[in-house]
Amino acid sequence: MTLRTLIVDDEAPARERLRNLLAENEFVELIGEAKDGAEAVDRIERLSPDLVLLDIQMPVLDGFEVIETLDAPPAIIFVTAYDEYAIRAFEVNALDYLLKPFSQERLERAIARAHEQLAAGREFASRIGPLLESLREEKRFLTRVAVRKAGRFLVVDVRDIDWMEAREGGVLLHVGAAEHAVSRTLTELETRLDPSLFFRAHRSIIVNLDRVKEIVPWFAGSHRLRLTTGAEVDLSRSRAKELREILGL
Repeated sequence: MTLRTLIVDDEAPARERLRNLLAENEFVELIGEAKDGAEAVDRIERLSPDLVLLDIQMPVLDGFEVIETLDAPPAIIFVTAYDEYAIRAFEVNALDYLLKPFSQERLERAIARAHEQLAAGREFASRIGPLLESLREEKRFLTRVAVRKAGRFLVVDVRDIDWMEAREGGVLLHVGAAEHAVSRTLTELETRLDPSLFFRAHRSIIVNLDRVKEIVPWFAGSHRLRLTTGAEVDLSRSRAKELREILGL
């Protein structure tokens, strides 16, 4: 079994070194490269690699954000200069990593392990979830979201999101005059967002606190939020008191 392999790293010398190290590996068929996270998501979806050598610290989207964007991640070998906590998280969840700088021998062991696990039918997706949960315990908040637009991926800074609402099949992000659909649940996004910036105003709505302009009385003791953009969204009774406390009202 030959592994169709994609290299993802933002540094050209690092990609070249990996190309050279992989050139003679019998388990590897190199099918492409990507220089940042958004390009990685695009290449993975178009090329469907068996294995990705994925750098973690990259511009646009980092390695973890790449994984979170994909519906069905392939097998991953993380390439990282991360701290000991993250390394322990990889090990606990049986996911391989290459700690920079790594040797050819270490790379070959990682490739051999991936080959063995894929040949045995081991599912990567079942192990990436616990890894991401482990890293979330460090309060690593979501800073960017990749959204599909006209067949490509657009990266949105979460600070630019005015509000978001649950829709069938996912969540709709409102960014100025634009709307972007993402295939995540609102609850999943809430756990990844900085609570000092975003607030769950309603079971189907999260708002950017920097965009809240006014709490407007509504029918039968309920309220709505008027945002700086002019949009008005529902505020549930159960959340109104907490929001007033946050805003100092």
